[in-house]
Amino acid sequence: MYIYPRFGHSLWYYSQLFDVPLALIIDSNPRLETNDLGDSERLQIPGFTLNHYIAKQEETLKQIARKFTIPCEAILCVNLDLHENTSLTVGQKIALPQKVTWRTIRDKDHYDSAKMRKDLQALFQIYPFLKQQTIGYSVLNDPLKEIQIGKGPKKVHFNASFHGNEWITTVFLLSFLDDYLLALMNKTDLRETNPLTLYMQTTLSIVPMVNPDGVNLVLNGPPDDQEWGGYLLALNNESTDFTGWKANINGVDLNDQFPANWEIEKSRAPQLPGPRDYGGELPLTEPESIAMAVLTKQRDFDRVLAFHTQGEEIYWGYHHGEPKESKTIVKELCKVSGYKAVRNVNSDAGYKDWYIQEWRRPGFTVELGYGTNPLPIEQFSYIYKRAMGICLAALYM
Repeated sequence: MYIYPRFGHSLWYYSQLFDVPLALIIDSNPRLETNDLGDSERLQIPGFTLNHYIAKQEETLKQIARKFTIPCEAILCVNLDLHENTSLTVGQKIALPQKVTWRTIRDKDHYDSAKMRKDLQALFQIYPFLKQQTIGYSVLNDPLKEIQIGKGPKKVHFNASFHGNEWITTVFLLSFLDDYLLALMNKTDLRETNPLTLYMQTTLSIVPMVNPDGVNLVLNGPPDDQEWGGYLLALNNESTDFTGWKANINGVDLNDQFPANWEIEKSRAPQLPGPRDYGGELPLTEPESIAMAVLTKQRDFDRVLAFHTQGEEIYWGYHHGEPKESKTIVKELCKVSGYKAVRNVNSDAGYKDWYIQEWRRPGFTVELGYGTNPLPIEQFSYIYKRAMGICLAALYM
């Protein structure tokens, strides 16, 4: 929400007027170089939307403010042509600021990349202190988005939907982000955790959909292009049911693409492109896995969590290269979720494996839920309630 500051007012004043943490107003207006605001400059206030009200006969601005429990000065801030004693006319349209107290991520079913982009656009409009960048593009030119929230020195990374039929992990991560944002703006705790403390201590990076082409294939079927359609049907044994598809649109499993004993994984996996487990002709050949590798090197994360499905397990080791603190962290992650910790599995070439190998820092693969992929959206509430604490613990520990 944009407001029109009055001469002599400060960011601190607007923090008090709208009951918004000062740090979030500052981060929503990165171009401001001073706390002194001119009366012609627009200012973004996060966590608000604008409603419109039609004035009734003999109604005053003060009466409208009392009716909606909004400070009169807050109404003036979003109506440049009004003053406190302005005489209103019948039918005059007045903008009213409304604090967002509801979730933005609502329609969780059939969550393809188009639905994700729409929700991200809504989140960035309401919460302008969020940062985003495009870290690359999928094979079919879908942008791969990274979202950042927080300003602390500790750098944590979450990602989801490495595998196409695990799209429910995207819904999980964005729902956590949504709840985090609501708690920040409304000054409420998240499971006894102060969200503003997390914001000031930790910078969280999220790539909510690593494999948009794979997700779209599972949910929507092959692209309209006949050449792609024929190719994908051939890889899928001529079946039009793509619900078992994990790979990207080239038939390469993105979580078997990283240079962590890639040759070993290659030797025991399918040797041709297909719905799952084919690691490519070489590591890091696919644009999606390349984008994730470049991002991880640039950001130099302190820990990473890759969210997958299913099994309610947390994989936390890799050939004993993980640091001692990983054991302490995974115990807490399991405590808050009831998930089972698994140190080593007979698998290589995954994102978490590569991260531990290269950085010797805590890396985790979280397997959400139980059942057969893709997990039905009806399981979402159970999954979220059980595993949401994993995200919190990864930030505060």
